[in-house]
Amino acid sequence: MKLFSYAILGVWVLAVIAGYIFGLEPNVIDLNVVLQGPGVQHWFGTDDLGRDILARVLGGVEMSLLVAVIVTAITMVIGISVGMLAGFFGGRVDSVLMQITDIFLAFPGILLAIAFAAVLGPGLGNLILALCLTGWVSYARLTRGQTLSLRNRQHVQAAASLGAGVPRLLFRHILPLMTSVLVVEAAYSLASVMIAEASLSFLGLGIQAPHASWGAMLRDAVRFMLVAPHYVLIVGGCLMSLILAINLGGDYLRDRLDVRRDIP
Repeated sequence: MKLFSYAILGVWVLAVIAGYIFGLEPNVIDLNVVLQGPGVQHWFGTDDLGRDILARVLGGVEMSLLVAVIVTAITMVIGISVGMLAGFFGGRVDSVLMQITDIFLAFPGILLAIAFAAVLGPGLGNLILALCLTGWVSYARLTRGQTLSLRNRQHVQAAASLGAGVPRLLFRHILPLMTSVLVVEAAYSLASVMIAEASLSFLGLGIQAPHASWGAMLRDAVRFMLVAPHYVLIVGGCLMSLILAINLGGDYLRDRLDVRRDIP
């Protein structure tokens, strides 16, 4: 599974680099080759405007990864900060922060993202903001649980007795011990954000034309499933392969970083 994941991710990296080298243009319209099947000139065929699907797919993966990385980074910062404060201080701080987190957890994340995106309007910036508003809660719960179990460790108590302040205790003595867990969570979060981005773009609330987006491409492709099935199959297969590779990579990281794996 590890080799399979690495192989798929490596193919995507090489494909994106090759797209830059050969100068593939995802927005060039050619009405003479509308919905053309895969061939020598267009390896993945063309869409309903005669644009090269391969170039659009490569443009879509760049936008999808850009959104996923930005959203994951922002939600990690917010969620880790909330979780560490709640777990370290406890009491009323923990109660208030976790009640806010529970409110967000009470609703499906994708529905909240759709609601926020609908209110804010479509666009890349609003898409990132909508996903950030709903993506931090998993990090907050995970970090709180880890902080609760780590704050009473002997080295943390020793540092506190020597006069270490709260920021030093949190970021120097507690956060490094939960890094492996957070890295695994981030790997799964990348895949979740990519699916959410594609879903919002499919509904017309995400990335807008002329920028390529896999969700928007799938929305256009379903209208031509009977006359050009290659369109939806190729885009859907590409999305599935990348999500699968990232999830398998997350599984590998989880097994690799699990300190209990050698315990009989």
